[in-house]
Amino acid sequence: MGDNLKQKMFGALAWSSIDRFGQQAIQLVITIVLANLLSPADYTLISLVMVFISLSNTLVDSGFGQALVRKPDANKTDFNSVFYFNIFTSILLYVFLFFFATNIAIFYNQPKLVLVSRVIFIVILINALYLIPTVIMVRALDFKSSAKVNMISVACSGIIGIIMAIFGYGVWALVAQQVLFHLIRLISLTYIIKWKPQLTFSFGVIKSLWSYSVNLLGTAILNTLFNSLYVLILGKYYQQEVGLYYQANKLNDTLNYSFQVIIGTTYSILVKIQDDVIRFQRVFRELARKSSIITIPIMLSLIVVAKPLIIVFLSSKWLPSVPYFQLLCLASIFNPLYTLSISALNARGKSKVTFRIEIIKKALIALSVVVCFKYGIIALLIGYVVVCWISYILSVIELKKDLTHYWKHQFIDILPSLGIGLVIAAVLGLFSFVISNQHFLFSIQFLVGLGLYILSIKIFYQDLFNSALTYIHRILKIRWNEKND
Repeated sequence: MGDNLKQKMFGALAWSSIDRFGQQAIQLVITIVLANLLSPADYTLISLVMVFISLSNTLVDSGFGQALVRKPDANKTDFNSVFYFNIFTSILLYVFLFFFATNIAIFYNQPKLVLVSRVIFIVILINALYLIPTVIMVRALDFKSSAKVNMISVACSGIIGIIMAIFGYGVWALVAQQVLFHLIRLISLTYIIKWKPQLTFSFGVIKSLWSYSVNLLGTAILNTLFNSLYVLILGKYYQQEVGLYYQANKLNDTLNYSFQVIIGTTYSILVKIQDDVIRFQRVFRELARKSSIITIPIMLSLIVVAKPLIIVFLSSKWLPSVPYFQLLCLASIFNPLYTLSISALNARGKSKVTFRIEIIKKALIALSVVVCFKYGIIALLIGYVVVCWISYILSVIELKKDLTHYWKHQFIDILPSLGIGLVIAAVLGLFSFVISNQHFLFSIQFLVGLGLYILSIKIFYQDLFNSALTYIHRILKIRWNEKND
């Protein structure tokens, strides 16, 4: 790997890690406070409309974001054309959903959803305004600015949401938090990127990008629909459970989504070496080894400490969500590696292949829902675990075809991480048999788990340990210099 690219890759990963973990650390604190102030019923209402926001944002982007990142000679006309397409699409969607809000409320038998929906759908319009600045930031690998923008947005919107929750605004605290996050993000990105749209538009640009982006759009739509499938089912047939599931899923996403976004930043790196197969494979394997040692031990440990974790931070009223959280963590163990494989295939121009994988995954999810629905939410989530693992295997198979990246290499890359994770999880599990106080139990499990994890990295991944120390030192030095300038 060339020194310049290597520096960019680890620089991007470092700042992306700061972004996601910093953002999620702030979000975790906010989630804990709000979970203690609000009820599962408040989260039920907000979860029922989030699927429409996620799907709308996907349609607004239409896969053009990644297409622009991948296009080496993207110019002003490209950016402006996609920008106006995004704005036009967002306006159409908001108008449609504004009038469709009544139907949403009737479907779920929740009259409050009419006004809640119409207000929170404003997010769709705001999101369209900052998609291009986000693309420009990704193309420049400027994850430092992204980290600042995201953490400021999460912190400010979260604080306002907490204040509203304290004063008894209920679900409206969550609505305000969502809208303000995107609004603050728009203002911050506009200030940092300083990109202004010009009065240029070309249907030819949209058409040329469409051949690549259409497969990404199809994949994204499937992902959004099926990621929200369980909320839709629970919201209609098990409404008392949907708030519990939403909180468990959100807690799982606090780490899992962070991992996936960090891995997703490698797409712009892999695109630059897409035609050099040997180098591409070498970079991919390095990313797989280092991402697996971060994700697998943490997810296995979370499964073991789930009960004390939820009791300590969210309170005992959320205790029924423990098995949901454990199964979601189990399903997520290989998700970051799956995301890495999909990013690699997309970087190689195999968007049709990744779309096919997603179709198979979604078909299997639909089949598992049909088979498991009558047995309840636990059975539904077990089926989801099985499908996620099968999907990862399918991505491995396709990557082998494209890069001649053999099974044994991919297995060797993750085996040490899996072994370390199982040992740490087993040790942490032993404490639950001898300590009954949940607060004390979690404290011990956290300290012992953190110690074993750091020790394992130092012994088995010395280069990663040294790289982490180097980047921490650099970041602290940069922060110190900025503070004293």
